[in-house]
Amino acid sequence: WLGPVYLAGYLGLSGSWLLLALALWLCWGLNRRGKRDRLAAAFALLEDEREAVCRGLAARHLPAWVHFPDVERVEWLNKVLVQAWPYFGTIMEKTFKEVLEPKIRAKSVHLKTCTFTKIHFGEKCPRINGIKAYTKEIDRRQITLDLQICYIGDCEIHMDISKFNLGVKGVQLYGTLRVILEPLLTDAPFVGAVTLFFMQKPHLEINWAGMSNLLDVPGINVMSDSLIQDYIAARLVLPNRITVPLKKNMNIAHLRFPVPKGVIRVHLLEAENLVQKDNFLGAIRGKSDPYALLRVGTVQYRSKTVSRDLNPIWNETFEFVVHEVPGQDLEVDLYDEDPDKDDFMGSLLIGLVDVMNDRTVDEWFPLSKTTSGHLHLKLEWLSLVNDQEKLHEDKKGLSTAILIVYLDSAFNLPKNHFEYSNGECGAKKIKNNKYLKKMEREPSSFVLLTVGNKTHKSKTCNFSKDPTWGQAFTFFVHSAHSQSLHIEVKDKERDSALGTSVVCLSHLLKDPNMTLDQRFQLDHSSADSFIKMKLVLRALNVEEPDPQRVKAGVNASKPGPVRVTEKAGKQQKFASPPQVSEVPPMSKDSAPLESLPKKDSGEDLGAKDSSAAPVPSETVSGLDEAEGKQNAEHGPPSALPSGAAAVPTLPILQEMRLAPSVTSLGSLPSSCFELSSSNLDIHNGTEASLGEIQLTVRYASIRQSLVVLVNGCRNLVPSSNRGVDPYVRIYLLPDRRWTSRKKTSVKKKTLNPQYDEKFEFFESLENVKKRSLDIAVKNSRPFISQERKELGKVRIDLSQEDLIKGFAQW
Repeated sequence: WLGPVYLAGYLGLSGSWLLLALALWLCWGLNRRGKRDRLAAAFALLEDEREAVCRGLAARHLPAWVHFPDVERVEWLNKVLVQAWPYFGTIMEKTFKEVLEPKIRAKSVHLKTCTFTKIHFGEKCPRINGIKAYTKEIDRRQITLDLQICYIGDCEIHMDISKFNLGVKGVQLYGTLRVILEPLLTDAPFVGAVTLFFMQKPHLEINWAGMSNLLDVPGINVMSDSLIQDYIAARLVLPNRITVPLKKNMNIAHLRFPVPKGVIRVHLLEAENLVQKDNFLGAIRGKSDPYALLRVGTVQYRSKTVSRDLNPIWNETFEFVVHEVPGQDLEVDLYDEDPDKDDFMGSLLIGLVDVMNDRTVDEWFPLSKTTSGHLHLKLEWLSLVNDQEKLHEDKKGLSTAILIVYLDSAFNLPKNHFEYSNGECGAKKIKNNKYLKKMEREPSSFVLLTVGNKTHKSKTCNFSKDPTWGQAFTFFVHSAHSQSLHIEVKDKERDSALGTSVVCLSHLLKDPNMTLDQRFQLDHSSADSFIKMKLVLRALNVEEPDPQRVKAGVNASKPGPVRVTEKAGKQQKFASPPQVSEVPPMSKDSAPLESLPKKDSGEDLGAKDSSAAPVPSETVSGLDEAEGKQNAEHGPPSALPSGAAAVPTLPILQEMRLAPSVTSLGSLPSSCFELSSSNLDIHNGTEASLGEIQLTVRYASIRQSLVVLVNGCRNLVPSSNRGVDPYVRIYLLPDRRWTSRKKTSVKKKTLNPQYDEKFEFFESLENVKKRSLDIAVKNSRPFISQERKELGKVRIDLSQEDLIKGFAQW
């Protein structure tokens, strides 16, 4: 410890250098200890799964097979992996020595001394925490599996390079690996090929050893981890795949590079009520400078930044290619731009399966992981069609087609750009003999593909005149009749062009399938230099929504009669649904009702009983104007204990006004909302009526959240002569922690408070169905007051309800 201090003084360095070195040393040690602790904790959980699950029950961190019934345990497969792991380690050790080590040495002169000194894959093998099999959403000739991979390995790999020891001592890897078995065959081996890829970038953490410990230095560790993850993503994360044929002579090109499922066009319109992140001197709150990050798979776009505005308007459009449905989601993150570090303002996750089914979704989405904020998005699903009539030029400048380029290989490339000039052989002698040997070497080539202002770069094939790339790229096309694909083959070491080519996209229109699969002559190269590619052009088409299908978004409605149960005469009366004259679109969650449905004149709806009921400000917004009917199934009122006052029957008009907009419930296009009175098991705990509370409950399946909307209360019983200040408290039993409690605002001096406040519980549907809602209306009394605090209580058993459809009820 005194050595560096003495050395700094001897060299005349200032004390700041010593403090900087000490800070780096402490941060490096902190990173190292953190990695070792996380690895040790992961090993402890791996050793005793029973204890891990018991701990998870308390912390609600459960494996996927507990949350989702379609994710299955495969302990038999894990036992097979345990038995086979030592043999796998032996095979990998031989592969490292005989295959990988020579390849590393051939990469560079500085790596010629590379030698693996120790290769041990440890005793811990990978685990599969759960498997989900898809059967209905896929083709009959394939099997699709999602494997949740967890590798907490005690592997130890060391290698020496010029007397420097580098190594790895422990690896953690988590991710969802998709396995596609296709095509299914009628003879052995029954499966033609296996395709593997990760849906998203897997989480990777490496515990370094030897000189590699320098990679844990602050600043360097973030860069090294991202480089390794990008290297994995370039080979194993969508749209990249690994396809292994299991049958001889199996053509796997269409399996490695399938045509994408479609294109999602995202219109980022606006946001409202965002959280204030900027502050001055830690106390004065200011406005934020929000921007959005939109991501599908590995493709990410950033919106413009709107300065000093909590209700920003962007009006930007982004397009993403969707390769796998189900599987890929749209992720939106909002940030506040700051000079130092951008502050997180909320996020949104939307499943693309429902957008594909609904085709067009225009909604206000509530942001999660934040206290407030809504985001207005318009989502369009564009299917890929083989129809030249759909290739008309868009007036707004949006894409009208997609070009898929399957880059296969090249043949007889020149060794350098001096070997051929203008397509004619004109070998030139290099006067400087020092570079002669280097110029005679085979080229290390890569390809630049350009359409418009978008350029893709292929991987590099080292030292080959006949390189094979085997990659696929996609381009958005605005005008297929005028745009062209520019190809340039370049040498990596000399950064010189080995050949170019231009393909007009109008040539694809001459083929009925809009496809070209051939060799293309390279210009400015040898006379017999070719590049082999397959070009596929597909038009983007927004299909009209199916009128027979029930939409799963805001515009959800079902045709059919409205059932009204009347107590008088103990008969059920069926009435046709009211006509919706006009419902204007509303951007706010609590927009006032401007246009009400008309009531049929021949119905006795008992308006007197419901005239005193408060009308919530939440309304049915965004109804499909093309559909003039709204179904509202009105069942019997809540089952109350004997002696309790009966709830008056609500008319159809009031029933429609009681149901809030699905937008206000934080809905996503994954779930359908039906306006119905549900026969709940409600117990007030007393024999006399203490008033009523109006609730709307539903489950947003994509967001994995239970949404509870507290509209209001009526006819509360006062606890004192001075009046009451009521508020509503909600628990999702059996969780009674103070941190998980939900609470509305306090309404002063009223027995009919109106709240219109929304709360979310982020739990899985299976977990929610095992629980119940505990809702209490309380009086906000003074601290030392003797007044009664609890005004009434309701408990709702969620296991008896269809939460996907939802219910709205007093």
